[in-house]
Amino acid sequence: MDEKKIRRINELAHKYKTIGLTPEETEERDILRKEYIQAYRDNLRAQLETIKIVQPDGTVIDVKKRHDEKYGIQEEPKAVDGEC
Repeated sequence: MDEKKIRRINELAHKYKTIGLTPEETEERDILRKEYIQAYRDNLRAQLETIKIVQPDGTVIDVKKRHDEKYGIQEEPKAVDGEC
C-alpha cells in the first residue's frame, strides 16, 4: 500500500471525527481499509514465513515448513519454462 492511500485513510478518519463523511466517502474509506488490512496481513505472513527457530541442540526449524506439514498444506509445483 502506498503512502498516498495511507494519507487518504488518515484524512477520512480525521474528517469522520470532526464533521462526518458522505456516503461516497464512507464507501471509499471502507475500500481503503480493506486494502490496508490485506496488505498488512500479506506483509505479516511474509515475515512469519521467513522465521527459523534454532533449538538448544543446534537444529533449525523452518516455521513455514512445520506449519505446512502440520496442516497438510502442499507446496504448489513450480512451472518449468515452456510449460503452463
